[in-house]
Amino acid sequence: MNRKLIFPCALAGALVLGGCAGMSDTERRTGTGAVLGSAIAGGVTGEWGWAAGGAAIGAASGYLYDQYKKSDDRREREAYRRGYREGQKQQ
Repeated sequence: MNRKLIFPCALAGALVLGGCAGMSDTERRTGTGAVLGSAIAGGVTGEWGWAAGGAAIGAASGYLYDQYKKSDDRREREAYRRGYREGQKQQ
């Protein structure tokens, strides 16, 4: 592992995650995925090209996870509403 890349990756991660206060869930999850992907790929390989690729893959993964969570939340809300309506009909 190239030790010269650990500090820049950690610094980039701290800067990105430190500015998350006003972000939406999608932005936060995409940014976190990008930071983790670049840190892992850059730390393991020691090359900036791989770190950039890891950031792209991490960002895409974070976005897909966000979309999955949103669809899962929608299904749960709809199941709750359906159950509530059924309960109201039975009274």
